[in-house]
Amino acid sequence: MEDLSQDEWKEQLANDDNAVILDVRTDDEVAEGIIPNAIHIDIYKGQEFINEIEALDKSKSYYVYCRSGNRSGQACKIMEELGFENAYNLEGGMLQWTGDVTDL
Repeated sequence: MEDLSQDEWKEQLANDDNAVILDVRTDDEVAEGIIPNAIHIDIYKGQEFINEIEALDKSKSYYVYCRSGNRSGQACKIMEELGFENAYNLEGGMLQWTGDVTDL
């Protein structure tokens, strides 16, 4: 797992052909807007979260974010334990995000 600043995250994401954006916020938070093309899996769903993460392609690179960067950091650690080699946490999360946001 690697913590990336907003700029590092955007730059690395833009140059990664194997990238998947993962939003681990709650449904209510996602209703306020989501980064375009992100997959939403709520980390608070416990075992259901684990099951959905395990179903993802481990060969991809995952750019993970939440509201502030704390839950996404936890999600990256969980992903690492499940065998994902490339999980990147967005420091500051949506609170500091200056990029595009779309409605679901």
